[in-house]
Amino acid sequence: MKKLLTYTLLATVGATLLTGCGGTKVSRVDTNQEIALTDRWNDKDSQLVSEEMITDMLSFPWIRDFKANNGGDKPTVIIQRVRNKSHEHISADTFLNDLKRAIIRSGDARFVASGAERTDIRDERADQELNAAKAKQMGNETAADFALSGTINSFVDQAGGNRVTTYQVDLKLVNMETNEEVWNGQKKLKKFQEKSSFGW
Repeated sequence: MKKLLTYTLLATVGATLLTGCGGTKVSRVDTNQEIALTDRWNDKDSQLVSEEMITDMLSFPWIRDFKANNGGDKPTVIIQRVRNKSHEHISADTFLNDLKRAIIRSGDARFVASGAERTDIRDERADQELNAAKAKQMGNETAADFALSGTINSFVDQAGGNRVTTYQVDLKLVNMETNEEVWNGQKKLKKFQEKSSFGW
């Protein structure tokens, strides 16, 4: 009887320990805190790269020259496309939104909608003309002075379970009227993922 009781007690404790070890804990963290579980591109990379590149872009002479030739007016920028040519899936929309926020937050340039967004707004404006008392007029859109486009590339070097991943973001700004490339920026991120000494 004592042996049976001992075995039962040991089995219960063992099951409890196994359950406890295999449990999942979820907690809320600050959204500005980076939690890098892998060497993959993450939300913090997107934020840092966009802010640094837009700061660099706005430090070049093109913006000073534009204001001098246009009575101090701020230039208007449109984002055409940023292509993901890296080895992994990167949400281009997230990166584009980070670029947009960085441009608007700077206060040095204005930003206009592009592509499908512009089409949706035009449809809404047309609907207003039929149904709204104070409809916004067609043909009064702000034209873009400069177009921003670029690519995201990646390079992977791996040996013995260790891996180095390099991300390279290239952006360029082109004058919409003259096709002159007024800024070309590049930002690299290098991440080292080391194999655990415990073999995990």
